[in-house]
Amino acid sequence: MKFKAFQLFLVVVFSTGTVCFAQDAKEDFNIILIHVDDLGWADIGVLGSDFYETPNIDRLAAEGILFTNSYAAAAICSPTRAALLTGKYPARTGITDWIRAKFQGGSEMALPDEYEENLGKEWKTPKNQGFLPLEEMTLAERLRQYGYTNLHIGKWHLGEEGHFPEDQGFHINIGGNDLGQPPSYFDPYLPEKPVQHYEFKNLPPRKKGEFLMDREGDEVVAFIQSQEKNKFFIHWAPYAVHTPIMGKAEIIAKYQQKKKGIQGNPVYAALVESLDQNVGKVMMELDRLGLRNNTLVIFTSDNGGLIGNPTQPITDNSPLRSQKGYPYEGGIRVPTIVRWPGKIKAGQKSDTPIISMDWIPTIMEYLGDKTVKEAVDGVSLIKVFDNSDQNITRDLFWHFPHFRGTDIVPYAIARSGDFKLIHYFDGSKAELFDLKSDPRESLNMIDSDPETAGLLLKKLEKWLIETKARIPIKAG
Repeated sequence: MKFKAFQLFLVVVFSTGTVCFAQDAKEDFNIILIHVDDLGWADIGVLGSDFYETPNIDRLAAEGILFTNSYAAAAICSPTRAALLTGKYPARTGITDWIRAKFQGGSEMALPDEYEENLGKEWKTPKNQGFLPLEEMTLAERLRQYGYTNLHIGKWHLGEEGHFPEDQGFHINIGGNDLGQPPSYFDPYLPEKPVQHYEFKNLPPRKKGEFLMDREGDEVVAFIQSQEKNKFFIHWAPYAVHTPIMGKAEIIAKYQQKKKGIQGNPVYAALVESLDQNVGKVMMELDRLGLRNNTLVIFTSDNGGLIGNPTQPITDNSPLRSQKGYPYEGGIRVPTIVRWPGKIKAGQKSDTPIISMDWIPTIMEYLGDKTVKEAVDGVSLIKVFDNSDQNITRDLFWHFPHFRGTDIVPYAIARSGDFKLIHYFDGSKAELFDLKSDPRESLNMIDSDPETAGLLLKKLEKWLIETKARIPIKAG
């Protein structure tokens, strides 16, 4: 039976303009990029979870390539989402923190010289860019030039109206606006206390009590069915597994009876399983329609897992240190899987470091586009797909020039080879780790290896200048 969830298609396509067939592709294929919200590195079975059940995601890894050193561009959502869609470091776009939704007061355009006072007015930190500028060329806009029909479904969180997916190259937008999290995971998706502007875009309620992940999965399947004969790009950005942590009662009950390990939150486990079930549903539809071998599937996350209250944790990122928002591996390392039968050999595993900005140059190389390399910060991963032992030699960087809560101060990170330097702009003692011998980041080598620390600091300083990164300044 075909789903009847795709009634907006013609209206949206014609309201956003017709598809431009300006360029011929090297080869024709479909793309599904699944960009999960807050899924931690250790939240799937194939990366070590013995509590959450993720058979469909694990099957993707068995059928493709698993990256064990994959990084989000930031330890929080909006900067990573902008980086993935533009191929640029957050330092370049100015989106270095999460963007407030309209009901939270919204975010105005921040100019390069705009600062705000922080930490008892001792510091001035850069104001966050409040939306993805329209002049930034997104992956969707690049793909339109090759005749793709583009769907965004789920979380957007890159600005208010006028800066939604349909303004950034997507023909259809289901559920994406300025919301950073769902009001509720259950239809009609409303918060307990009504708040103005707190609703999804183009995702009206259809069945009371229906779980949001099931609805998203149905919408993706309906779109695939409508585009069976056409090239399509799906940017599926599940609202899961972000707060509010909710799950279907019958799945929660199963995990309540299950023996706990390092991880053990039954509600979060149910939310993860609902995500996995719908990934499986979409992959099954590709098989049914004979599109499996003609579809590149990318599965990744926007930042590390949220531990929350240590006494009643949401998840546990062990063996990685810390969580979402923090500069440690638990905040920035994410699960990433790529599958394309016939193109990418099954059962591969790669430990070469990759990052969110790599998807544009990878996809565009498959299309035969030779113009994108100079416009983005990422690199193509095709040579790693062809040989998982292939290493990409380069340095990676992160930039978070803001204070957060009581213990996150402005920082920047450089990873070069196996070494990782965390520099704190407020003068706090820097940290240097050897990730190969100390993946838990338990031994700070800043005093014992000043030569390596100095080398990485020079690289970081050069990168901050090259990207025109805005940094905190002393007040007064």
